[in-house]
Amino acid sequence: MTWRRMRMLETGFTRDLELLEAPLPEPKSGQVLVEVEACGVCYRDTIDRSGRFAFIQLPVTPGHEAVGRVVAVGSDVSRWKVGDRVASMHRDSCGSCPSCQSGDTSLCPYAASVLGLLVDGGYSSHLLAPERCFYAMPEEIPAAMAAILHCTYGTAYRGLVRWGQLQSGQRALITGANGGVGAAAIQIAKRLGASVVAVVRTEEHIAYCTELGADDVLVSPGGDFHRQLGQRVDVALDCVGEPTFNAALRSLSVGGRLVSIGNVVGKRAELNLGYIITTGLSIHGSSGATPSDMLALLKLHAKQPLSAVIHEERPLADADAAQRRLLEGNLHGRIVLRP
Repeated sequence: MTWRRMRMLETGFTRDLELLEAPLPEPKSGQVLVEVEACGVCYRDTIDRSGRFAFIQLPVTPGHEAVGRVVAVGSDVSRWKVGDRVASMHRDSCGSCPSCQSGDTSLCPYAASVLGLLVDGGYSSHLLAPERCFYAMPEEIPAAMAAILHCTYGTAYRGLVRWGQLQSGQRALITGANGGVGAAAIQIAKRLGASVVAVVRTEEHIAYCTELGADDVLVSPGGDFHRQLGQRVDVALDCVGEPTFNAALRSLSVGGRLVSIGNVVGKRAELNLGYIITTGLSIHGSSGATPSDMLALLKLHAKQPLSAVIHEERPLADADAAQRRLLEGNLHGRIVLRP
């Protein structure tokens, strides 16, 4: 069989991603080969492409949101067998550091295989990666939703539950609520019994967020949506970053929790330390999700099904155009590639 994959030959957007073919690889010790059903296009893919991370290993195949079926395994693989349906996480984990031993694999400092950055990712007909890069995916979940489940729903779930400690009856605010993670977060917060305030940049997203379950939608092109709030919130999930960070912070009630998940480019935000101290606020960063997070999320989905947050599906060859469309903004959920 032929290995079809989109290749990033240099950083930046001057040169398009190219669809190239190669002989299908054989998995080495600890690796599995997965035939890809679908792969999401994440904003982090465009950050990787921009050259923000100097350690990127070029040429590389982008993508870390893949789902598919195991078609070959290397020696010493114990987690998976041929025929298993699996989905990818952002990266592998060492399995032995304090973070891994505590089950917090998303904080493992020794991950050597970051998909789409250090090793080839999921914009491909097949994904070759260490067995720890995957978790089990139920057969009944459609491919497009299954592909993005970890990075969108999992990231939202971990942020709201692990760090936000969101409880039934509380209020949650979600910025960038029309995007993939934000749209997933609306649904998860509602299923946890919270009321949800969604923040978007333009009025065209009001109906979408309302359909997902948002109790209130604030339209704020700038960073002053906290002035529109009536009642403050217990948890703010900031899916945007520096432009919305301080308004999200100011939206919190005394003792509230701000969880920052967007984005990873390292922009700076000014903080009023006196305000944080006197109001007893907590700020947490969060990225990705652990296998145990995903198991809990799948149980939640089985009891109260989540809607797929898919903007559109495109063929693999459209990967370059899909990334450029993502950068234009104003999407309702994720773009998903199909090999």
